[in-house]
Amino acid sequence: MPEWVVLGRVQRARGNRGEVAVDSFTRGPERFLEVGAVHLVLPEGEELGEFQVEEAWEHRGQAILKFKGVDTISAADALKGSDITIPESQRITLGPDEYFIDDLAGCQVVEGSNEKQYGRVTAFLEQPGGTGLLEVEGELLIPLAKSICYEINIAERLIRVRLPEGLAP
Repeated sequence: MPEWVVLGRVQRARGNRGEVAVDSFTRGPERFLEVGAVHLVLPEGEELGEFQVEEAWEHRGQAILKFKGVDTISAADALKGSDITIPESQRITLGPDEYFIDDLAGCQVVEGSNEKQYGRVTAFLEQPGGTGLLEVEGELLIPLAKSICYEINIAERLIRVRLPEGLAP
């Protein structure tokens, strides 16, 4: 059984041809076309099956997908909330200084100026239209911005930060 990677989450039906608006966790709508077939899984684990991506484009900063055989608003509505997944073997190869969001979980967060340890990343919280947040040990939320998280070393499981005044505990 392959491990699965989430590329996005269906937010809602969009349009009258069965298109869906998607929160994309990948490089852009073209990535959905590259993989072609995706698996949709509801949050409670129910598999909806394999779907072929017919069309994919961006509209106002959001990915819009059209799946083969999903041709009505009601059919698109049935997909709401599902994760769009692919086998881990289809993950893209990353370049230098790139990482997958799920690789951040478990990384130790350290203040770069004084080596103060804040704890380990326990979750990544998406922020619509903004920078996502790293949740550190349930105590601290840190924006995942290059100006704050200036060094991310997945191999060493380490994130060095410069927390702005008022953000540090």
